[in-house]
Amino acid sequence: MSRIMNRHVSMAALLCAAVLSACDAFDKKKVQDIAGPVPAGARIKFFNFGVNAPGVNFYANERKMTAISSGTQQEATTGVAYGGVGAGGFYTAIAPGQYTLAGKIAAAIDKDLAISNLPATLEDGNAYSFYQSGFYNTTAKTVDAFIVEDDFVPEIEYGVAYVRFVHAISNANPMTLYAWNTVDSTEVAVGAEMAYKSAGAFTALPAGFYDLRTRYAGLSTNAITRTGVSFLAGRTYTIGARGDITIISTTAINRPFLDNTANR
Repeated sequence: MSRIMNRHVSMAALLCAAVLSACDAFDKKKVQDIAGPVPAGARIKFFNFGVNAPGVNFYANERKMTAISSGTQQEATTGVAYGGVGAGGFYTAIAPGQYTLAGKIAAAIDKDLAISNLPATLEDGNAYSFYQSGFYNTTAKTVDAFIVEDDFVPEIEYGVAYVRFVHAISNANPMTLYAWNTVDSTEVAVGAEMAYKSAGAFTALPAGFYDLRTRYAGLSTNAITRTGVSFLAGRTYTIGARGDITIISTTAINRPFLDNTANR
């Protein structure tokens, strides 16, 4: 009888030890903090919107920020082509500070020649977009450039999308971007009128499909149009105007165009 009782006591002790061990492990997991501090630094996107500009790799001082790999695992000589966004449209992390931002030719001819140079101060915790813009000068081998801060709304409402307008067409007058809802046929202005090298504030729009239009002040005709653009709830987008405003072709690569790039 004593041996049976001892066996029951031993089994009970083992069960209690196992339960206590599991509870201890659970408590350790419950209080474990693996989040750590939010990484410091700035973030930046690079756009090649310079009409007729060659493909480039983008730099911050001597640090290469964007490049494209080829099938041979070597750096491609195409770079970010006109109308393209570096790093697949994602932001690139960079330490805050003062930089000279540049687009340098990716091709073998004139390799690493800087066609755009722009001094800029990037602040900790901020996001930015750098644009090559205007018209590429084939003699001087230069193109215009500017930078804007991507000033996101502090608190996102997940029932709407956020959209802003960036004006990167050097031969176009100040314009306002309008979004026409294809479901209810309502049209709203996306921010205020923007001049060349300027960016509007992120504006909340109901998620859905839109036709986009830009117009000059006092005119009812559209300067640029783009149809069937989808904005998803909880996402943030930049609509960038690029190209040559005098082109009337609907297929020319340098025609006026409204680029849609997701910020986040």
